[in-house]
Amino acid sequence: MSRRSLRTILALVGSAAAAVAVASPASATQVSTLDSSAEPTALAAAQESLSQRLGAAYASSWIDSTTGKFVVGTTDAARAAEIRSAGAVPKVVENSAAELTDVQSTLDKRANSVPDSVTGWYVDVTTNEVVVSVLHNDAAGVAWANAAGSAVRVEPTTQANHPKWNLIGGQAIYFGGGRCSIGFNARNSSGTRYIITAGHCTEIGGNVTGTGGAIGPVAGSSFPGNDYGRIQVTSSAAVSTPLVDRWSSGSDVTVAGSSVSPVGSRICRSGSTTGWRCGTVGAFNQTVNYGGGDIVYGLTRTSACAEPGDSGGSVVSDPGSGTRVQAQGMTSGGSGNCSSGGTTFFQPVNEALSAYGLTLYTG
Repeated sequence: MSRRSLRTILALVGSAAAAVAVASPASATQVSTLDSSAEPTALAAAQESLSQRLGAAYASSWIDSTTGKFVVGTTDAARAAEIRSAGAVPKVVENSAAELTDVQSTLDKRANSVPDSVTGWYVDVTTNEVVVSVLHNDAAGVAWANAAGSAVRVEPTTQANHPKWNLIGGQAIYFGGGRCSIGFNARNSSGTRYIITAGHCTEIGGNVTGTGGAIGPVAGSSFPGNDYGRIQVTSSAAVSTPLVDRWSSGSDVTVAGSSVSPVGSRICRSGSTTGWRCGTVGAFNQTVNYGGGDIVYGLTRTSACAEPGDSGGSVVSDPGSGTRVQAQGMTSGGSGNCSSGGTTFFQPVNEALSAYGLTLYTG
């Protein structure tokens, strides 16, 4: 073999060796990138580990809404490689998690002076700011927020917050100086919400309140002759439900429909005075004279007791050991009480639903 040929072969072998040398060793560890598809436990473990390792430089973590990647914020650019080695995407920001928590705590401590136009505040980890929501960018609200420092971002809003509370059958409703009970929640074809209760309650008229505050105005009443009425639910805080309160007798039951229970069957009624009481259906279509010319037709007779304030409350089929019931009607009146017993009459709910063109909330 010529010297030149040998040199050529050695050069080729050297090139191959060099190629092998730059290839990744088979034993090298490949770092898995964390993203939204990872198990929650894996993300939680990575967050806990990095928050401890980064210490004061840690600036929270989140899933990027665009890429789906797990992002970890830091105030120290030199820690970026450490974050990548844990499978996360680093983002260098100005404020640490602890600093933003301090800003939020400062606002919390000043809550006794907050204007009503400020609807709330929270730490937005994705933008590395404390966000303060202010109704219509109200000047007093903006000034209150900005006093907390440069880490605050004011976010204008057009909606005030209100606590939510449930409208539940059997619970109290108030008409001026009078108290009755919720019968059932219903709505019309356009979605307008109503409470159905006794007509001798809605006859009082005006605006109605409940256990959680304002509900809305009386929108219809039929008494005497019938004993049903409706209240329009105009409060956005009042949540219509298919529930009926069993008070101390158990958890709430859920209205599934309004099939009529036959004579001799067990029914139960719920009211804000005497709670949950049960009995049997004695007769349909009874005419009842309440005196003073107040005569009501078409009521159902039962042996379930009731007292003043229970009026309008839910009458349902006995759930037995279950939690679903059929709506029967709204407590109208009767004789006796829950100490000595008596007879109670209820207005069938289906008549009221038909008269007003309403559908029950069911579940």
